[in-house]
Amino acid sequence: MLSSLKSFALEGINGFPVEIEVYAQSGIPSFDIVGLPGTSIKEARDRVRAAVKNSSYDFLPRKITVNLAPSDTKKDGSGFDLPIAVGFLISTQQIPAKNYQEYIFLGELSLDGSLRRLNGVMPIMISALQSGHKKFIIPKGNAAEASYIKGIEAYAFETLSGVVNFLIGISSVKAVPFAEYGAGAVADKYGIDISDIKGQAMAKRALEIAVSGSHNLLMCGSPGTGKTMLAKCVPTIMPPMTFAEAIEVTKIHSVAGLLDPEEGIVTARPFRTPHHTASLFSLTGGGARSTPGEVSLAHNGVLFLDEMPEYPRHTLETLRQPLEDGAITVTRVARTVEYPAHFMLIASMNPCPCGYSGSRTKLCTCSAKDIKSYMSRLSGPLLDRIDLFVTVDGIEFRELRGGSGAEDSLSVRRRVEAARNIQLERFRDEGIYTNSQMNSRQIKKYCAIDAQSETLLENAFSLQKLSPRAAARILKTARTVADLDGAESIRVEHIAEAIQFKTVDKKEIGYSL
Repeated sequence: MLSSLKSFALEGINGFPVEIEVYAQSGIPSFDIVGLPGTSIKEARDRVRAAVKNSSYDFLPRKITVNLAPSDTKKDGSGFDLPIAVGFLISTQQIPAKNYQEYIFLGELSLDGSLRRLNGVMPIMISALQSGHKKFIIPKGNAAEASYIKGIEAYAFETLSGVVNFLIGISSVKAVPFAEYGAGAVADKYGIDISDIKGQAMAKRALEIAVSGSHNLLMCGSPGTGKTMLAKCVPTIMPPMTFAEAIEVTKIHSVAGLLDPEEGIVTARPFRTPHHTASLFSLTGGGARSTPGEVSLAHNGVLFLDEMPEYPRHTLETLRQPLEDGAITVTRVARTVEYPAHFMLIASMNPCPCGYSGSRTKLCTCSAKDIKSYMSRLSGPLLDRIDLFVTVDGIEFRELRGGSGAEDSLSVRRRVEAARNIQLERFRDEGIYTNSQMNSRQIKKYCAIDAQSETLLENAFSLQKLSPRAAARILKTARTVADLDGAESIRVEHIAEAIQFKTVDKKEIGYSL
């Protein structure tokens, strides 16, 4: 007898429909799965056999053929266990052959017949909903993330027998209730506050501008001047994510298997800090299943690269595409997938190998050749994609031991949130969230400047030998400065501050824009 059920598979963070056809016939007992199954799907034969027996059903000796349609598309993952098992029970006439086409079946089976939580359920369900499917049967462990998808009916179960009893009408189960999104209060959980950092007024201002518009920032300074501590303060001044942003982040983290099953959604903006020994694949994504890397896991958040020149140059160069496009394409032999990767890059570096070139406190021991070799690890095109540069120098003892009085993270975050709200309103019909995401058309529309500002930008372009990309980034940064100022239009002082941070003396980093 032939049975047919619907399921979905993942390609990156997008799902595509898969028809599970199970045919049982007389003959030499066998269990074959066809339709380009991956290794984890081929192993479903043993899991399904044990789960069926341990759920008090019979695994009858039949010639079983399972087809995953479309047959010309590679499928991976263990989420087809449940539809294969249910299809087997229908084909062997152990449960009635009703029309179950209205349901999308997702679930991995344990040997005892229980359902295990799956990775990537949220993006699958969103893709299925967009294709017109509204009813889902999923593991209990995925109920939390399913609850945030409006317009679906998700039925969550703990066992195979529970699914079967529901399908044949022995038991009734209520759909997972819809959960309202509430952005997490994340600023107070880090144990650090921007007021803990003594001095560094210029660096703090650069951080505020960077976070307000999601701009890229590079801090250069000697060891111990507070670069890493400044970066760790970034999460405390970041605004909460909107529901749309949270869904984007959750889809990526769900695919990567990093989603908290109890929470079901990511509420705090990501702050990823890969070590400089991280491999190329771990940064960009890849592997046999083309899983997302650090640049995608930092989507709508921060990617912090401490001691940036210590990373291999070829690894750093892979950042150029996501910094420009907000996405990264992972190409492997078996597949090509694209992951979102719009992150704010926060990087730090020393001015030389010993770290004290230009320092007010210690003498540099590096030769000119050593410094040039050290700085050559950062290419011009990569640095051109950074919006703000700031020098973090040492502070005097009286600043270090001075009393309190510096602004705390809450005060800064309020200004950041006000600026972000202006941008959300501005771009509500544009499909973007922040000034840094503007394209050429949007820059022309939202970054108009007066004649005085035009002259200032023209002089900077000529004297500093700016690239067209650098000029565009100055305009986007100026738009953010204006938003922080509550100004409707960009004024000359906003352009001046943006130019100051973009064209700050970069002899210390061996680069001239």
